[in-house]
Amino acid sequence: MPNKVLFIFLFLGFNLSIHKNVYAQENAIYGKVVAITDGDTYKLLKPDSTVIRIRVANIDCPERKQPFSTKAKQFTADAIFGKQVKIIVLKKDRYGRLVAKTIYNDGKVLSEELLKQGLAWHYRQFSKDSLLQSIEDMARLNKIGLWIDDDAIAPWLWRRNKKK
Repeated sequence: MPNKVLFIFLFLGFNLSIHKNVYAQENAIYGKVVAITDGDTYKLLKPDSTVIRIRVANIDCPERKQPFSTKAKQFTADAIFGKQVKIIVLKKDRYGRLVAKTIYNDGKVLSEELLKQGLAWHYRQFSKDSLLQSIEDMARLNKIGLWIDDDAIAPWLWRRNKKK
């Protein structure tokens, strides 16, 4: 009996992982990056010649006029502008942008690279990704990028304060 239960769990787990991979492939879009709006937003030219706006998932880069905003935008431009990328779409946000994981240069993930450079916050309100959190924690610990300032203001707080 225990072997049958184990088999069922293994079988279900295998099927779920297949479904997850199929789901990811169905949501994959390939295209060329044609514009960089800021550190976490850009425009992608799809093979059908349509341009879509992409918001990098699970992170938040400094806003314009915030310290390190220009550096985050430049890093993103250097990393992906003019290049072919693969995105895995997670959802559409309230501004009509596709929120997506961006993969470039044969496997680099843009959100991870921005966090490593200390140019973004892990957006914990929308993401529970422990890898992203550990990358941010390491950048903080080593005072990389914006973490040189112990009182760095998160972009979501900056936006909220700007509205007041």
